[in-house]
Amino acid sequence: MVGYQAYQENQVEGAGPLGLVLLSYEALFKSLGRTRMAILAGDLSAEADHTSRSMEALIELSSSLNMQEGGEMAENLASLYAYMMNRLIEGLCSSSTGHVDEVLKLVTELREGWMQLSVQQKKPQHLALVRNAA
Repeated sequence: MVGYQAYQENQVEGAGPLGLVLLSYEALFKSLGRTRMAILAGDLSAEADHTSRSMEALIELSSSLNMQEGGEMAENLASLYAYMMNRLIEGLCSSSTGHVDEVLKLVTELREGWMQLSVQQKKPQHLALVRNAA
């Protein structure tokens, strides 16, 4: 496990601002999937744990926004992240996966958009959305 933790730390340390956003989206996507599975299994403890991890990823994404340079796009993302957090809170300990499915759909679309930006990373106007982590 130590080797895997070292690998993860290297991934985070070596990632630029956009890479960190993508890592956060990946963590969020996985946590939401696990939340959904916990709901289906009726495991309230696991649901709460994975919902908490999802919220942490959303907070990380929200705090990484560069509100000064990101303009309206950063404001819209901040509002969307807040909406997703509210939906997760509303659905906590619910027997339905509807709230998680809704957030998963939004996260999937956003993650795909950020992945496309990573391909075009050399365009500086896209990097204005994310604060430099250095």
